[in-house]
Amino acid sequence: MRPGDPGHPGAWQPPSGASRRSADAIDDALGGSSGRPYVTFAEPDTSPWTSAESDGDVRRRPRPTGARAAAMAVCVVLGVGLIGGAAAGSWLTGDAGPDGTRVGFAAAGALWHGVPVDELFPPTVRGEGAGPGGTDRTWTRVAVAPDSGCADAFDPLLRQALAPVGCLRLLRATYTDATRSNVTTVGLMFTKADATGMATLKAHFARDGLDRRTDLMPRPYAAKGTVAAGFGDDQRASWTISVLTDVPVVVYAVSGFADGRTVTEPQPADDAMRSDATTAPAQAGLGHEAQGLADRIERGLRKTAASASEQPS
Repeated sequence: MRPGDPGHPGAWQPPSGASRRSADAIDDALGGSSGRPYVTFAEPDTSPWTSAESDGDVRRRPRPTGARAAAMAVCVVLGVGLIGGAAAGSWLTGDAGPDGTRVGFAAAGALWHGVPVDELFPPTVRGEGAGPGGTDRTWTRVAVAPDSGCADAFDPLLRQALAPVGCLRLLRATYTDATRSNVTTVGLMFTKADATGMATLKAHFARDGLDRRTDLMPRPYAAKGTVAAGFGDDQRASWTISVLTDVPVVVYAVSGFADGRTVTEPQPADDAMRSDATTAPAQAGLGHEAQGLADRIERGLRKTAASASEQPS
């Protein structure tokens, strides 16, 4: 006999009666067939279906019901609102869009002849935290130059560097600080370029450091009979140049002493604003004067451009 045969001593024998794993055994354990648990399934979803093909396979997805369609519509509206808000934010902050263009770019280029001078160059400009150590600054306008071309506004090499975008019109104004010891000329050069041209120029300035070279400085506007009467090329102490890409404008500012003293070591505003800078322009806070005033005029320009783009054509 083989060990597995029923006649072999000690071999396993199937239990008599119902198996413990059978339905009858379960019934007996639960006290009869009435105690057996029953499992039911939910009714199938009989809502309409549509077909969608993907890579040759037919996949089935439910057609939106009325409630689903309403929810989807709300999501679309919210999405559009968020995109619109992001676009408005990028306009005011100057962040470039995917294609480097801006709504109202052309309208911004026409601001030089359609906006009052007091809107572009306010009589008084306040700069909270714009001074050394986060101190506040207030600048008072002392002169506005007639709008003109750019022939005499820049050093020759700077004029050459700006030539690719073309000079459409130049607006300038000169301010003095609250103590009337410093003077600053701020300028808006409206160009003939499109957004791509402005982006190319900005990259060129950044790559070659053209905004830091002392042989590429903007010139001041010295108005007779004002505290800035003696503000000439030799009095330039600090400056900043910003090529914008959301509007066709180059913003700059150049600062100096109101007493007409000659400055032998002019310094870019970024360097003059460093806490460890020891040059005369840095010690006098002239880097903060140039950068702070240029920033405020630039912000005002963007707000004006945004408002102009919203006007019906």
